[in-house]
Amino acid sequence: MALALALTGIADADSGGSLQIRVLSNRADLVSGGDALVEVALPSGATPQSVRVDVDGRDVTSAFAVRPDGRFLGLVTGLKVGENQVTAQGQAGAARLTVTNHPVGGPVFAGAQVQPWECATEENGLGAPQDAACNTPAKYTLFYKSSLTGQFTAYDPKFPPVDLAYTTTDQGKRVAYIVRRERGVMDRGIYDIAVLHDPAKTWKPWAPQSGFNGKLLVPFGGDCTPRHSQGAPAESVLNDTALSRGFAVATSNLNMLGQNCNGVVSAEALTMLKEHFVETYGPIRYTIGQGCSGGSMQQHWITSNYPGLLDGILPSCSFPDVWSTVQEAEDCHLLDRHFDRSPLWAVTAQRTAVTGHAAETVCRSLWDNPTGNAQYAKTWLDPDNGTGCLGGLNAGHTTLEPNPPWVYDAETNPEGERCTLQDYAVAVWGRRPESSWGPVEERVQRGFANRPYDNTGVQYGLKALESGLVTPEQFVDLNENVGGLDIDWNWQPGRSEADPAALETAYRSGQVTYPREAAKVPVIDLRTALGNLEIHTDFHSYEMRARLDQANGDHDNQIIWTGVPAVATDDDAGEKAFVLMDTWLARIEADTSTDPLETKVVRNKPADAVDACWIGGHKITDMSVCRAAYPYFGLPRTAAGGPVANNILKCRLKPLDRGDYTADFTNAQWDRLRNTFPDGVCDYSKPGVAQQPSLPWLSFADGPGGQPLGAPPRSGSAP
Repeated sequence: MALALALTGIADADSGGSLQIRVLSNRADLVSGGDALVEVALPSGATPQSVRVDVDGRDVTSAFAVRPDGRFLGLVTGLKVGENQVTAQGQAGAARLTVTNHPVGGPVFAGAQVQPWECATEENGLGAPQDAACNTPAKYTLFYKSSLTGQFTAYDPKFPPVDLAYTTTDQGKRVAYIVRRERGVMDRGIYDIAVLHDPAKTWKPWAPQSGFNGKLLVPFGGDCTPRHSQGAPAESVLNDTALSRGFAVATSNLNMLGQNCNGVVSAEALTMLKEHFVETYGPIRYTIGQGCSGGSMQQHWITSNYPGLLDGILPSCSFPDVWSTVQEAEDCHLLDRHFDRSPLWAVTAQRTAVTGHAAETVCRSLWDNPTGNAQYAKTWLDPDNGTGCLGGLNAGHTTLEPNPPWVYDAETNPEGERCTLQDYAVAVWGRRPESSWGPVEERVQRGFANRPYDNTGVQYGLKALESGLVTPEQFVDLNENVGGLDIDWNWQPGRSEADPAALETAYRSGQVTYPREAAKVPVIDLRTALGNLEIHTDFHSYEMRARLDQANGDHDNQIIWTGVPAVATDDDAGEKAFVLMDTWLARIEADTSTDPLETKVVRNKPADAVDACWIGGHKITDMSVCRAAYPYFGLPRTAAGGPVANNILKCRLKPLDRGDYTADFTNAQWDRLRNTFPDGVCDYSKPGVAQQPSLPWLSFADGPGGQPLGAPPRSGSAP
C-alpha cells in the first residue's frame, strides 16, 4: 500500500512490458549493512526460471525464488560500500539498478558523525565492540508473558513454564505469548526489536511467522542532550499493548533525544532500522510512532521532514521540535536572571505574565533553575557543560561533575568538544564564517557551529503592558536590561543575534517543524492533567495545531486528548488512542482510491477521532467544557506579541512607534526604549527572517545545509 511504500517511492503495480528491479527494504540509494531485499518484477508471460541476477558480475541468482506471495525476490548480501550494479537478465530482456550501500555503522544521509564516541556494548550485553563504530554481532533473548503475574520473564525452551500465557492477535491467530528480542548495533546506536516468536519455527522476510500482523510500533524516548556515547534503548520493546495484538516493536537508543539530540540522526537511525526489519522479518504494512517530550519532537519532526518513515503518530507531553523549544528555555534563563536582580519584579503574577505561562514553576523547574544545575537552558547551549556531553539530565547529572578532558574550555581547552546542541549537529548547521568569529574562534582559527537563537527586537512583556498588569517602567526596565547570550552562553548586555546561515538551515531543513508533509499522517496528541504546571505545557499542542493550519489550511489530521490519566486505568486512554490509531490506519490502508494520501487521512478518520478531555475519569467531547477545565496559556514569545505557531526564530523589525502603545511613557522612558531598540521592534505581522517551507528528505552527506535526495533510483534497461 501507499503508506508502506512511501519511503522507497515504489508503486505497488505490475512491471508493465519490461523486466524491472526494485529494492523493497529501502530506497536503492540509502541501503546500509551490505544487504537488500530485492524483487525482480517480470512482465506477463515471463518465467522466473530464465532469470539470472548478478551484482557487479557476481552471480546471486540462487538468492531468488518465487515466494508465497507470488513475487520473485531474494535477499542480496555482500554489497560493497558504495555503488553496486545489480543486473537481471531473462527472456523478457535485461534491467540494471544502481544500489548504493552504506556502512552498518553509518552515516547514510546525516553527514559527518560526532566525535568522540564511546561504545557501551559490553554494558548492554553485546560483548566487546569490534570497531570504532561499536559494531558487534546481534544477540537474541526469549521472554514469555506469565499468565499468573502478567509480567514478561526470561523463557527457556528446554524448560517450558507452566504459566505460559497465550494471546490472540488482531488477525485472529492464537499463539503462545513468547517474544524474541533482537539487540544489536546500527549507526553506532544500540537497537532492540521484539516480535511474537515460536522458537521451534523458522522466520523469513517472505514467510513471517503467523503471530506477526505486519505492523510496527516505534517508541521514541524523551529528554534532549548532546550525548557522546551509546546507551540502551530507553523505551522497552516489551510492550504488551502492541505485542499482544501481533505488532512488532522496534527502537534504537538514537531514537531517544536524551541520548542523541540530533533529529537528522534520529531519522537516519529509523531508516536503517526499518530496512533491517524488512530484510529480516518482512514487509511492514504501516508504522506507528509513540513517545513523550523529546519523543514527541522526533515524531513531529520526522513526519514533516522524512515522510514515509512514520504513518501515524501518538505524541504525548508534546513539543513541535527542538529549536523553538530551545528558544523558550533560553528566554526563561534571561528573564529569570533579570527578575532575580531587579527590585521592580517582586510580584509573582507580574513575572508569570511576562513568561506567558500559567505558573512560574514552568521556567523555574527545568528550563532554568538558578539554584541548581537541572536546567535545559544550560545543558543545551553552554559549551563547557560536560554533563550535556555525558548525557545531561537523562543520565542523572543534577550536580556539576568534572568534565572529561576532551570537553571545551575557553581558557584551558579551546579546541575541545563543545557540548551544545548546535555543535553536536555541526554536520547540519555548519560553522560560523570568519566575519562572525569571537576571540576564542580567532585563537583556534575555526568557527564554532552556527546558532539560530535570537532575541533582537523582542518586546518581552508586551501583552502584560497592554493589559495594565505591568507598568511602563517595568516594561522599559526589563527590555533594556534583559540582554542576550554570546556564543559561549555568557550573558551580554546586547541582545542575541542568530547566525544568518543558521536561520536559512533552520527553516530549509525543518529544524523548526513545518508540517506540510504531516498532513499525510494521523496525529493523536495526548496530554495529562498537569501540563500547565511544568515544562510540558498544553500550549505546545495548540502551537503544533497553528502550524498545521498555516501549512495546510486545516488541522483535520490532528486530534488532542487532554487530561489523560498519567497512570493506566480500566478506561486506559493511552490504549484507546493506540487502538484508534490502528483503526484509522487500517481504514486508510483499505482505501484503494488514487486520491492523495492527505485526502485519505481525513476521509477515513473514525467518528470517535475527535478532540476530548478527561474530567473525573470521564471522557468529555464538549470542547467548551474541556477548555474551561484545561485552558492553555503561552510562552515568553507569545507574551511578547508573537504568533501561537511560535515558529519565528528571528523577527523582522519595524520602527519604534509611540502610537503602537496604549501605555503612557514618559519622555525619559521613551528615550530609553529607543536606545534599547535602535533598529526597531518585532513585526510579527510578517514572516521571520529566512522563514520558508522546509524541503523533505535532505541529505547532509555532502555538507551542512543539506541537499534534497530527489526521486529514488529506478532500474533501467541493461545492455
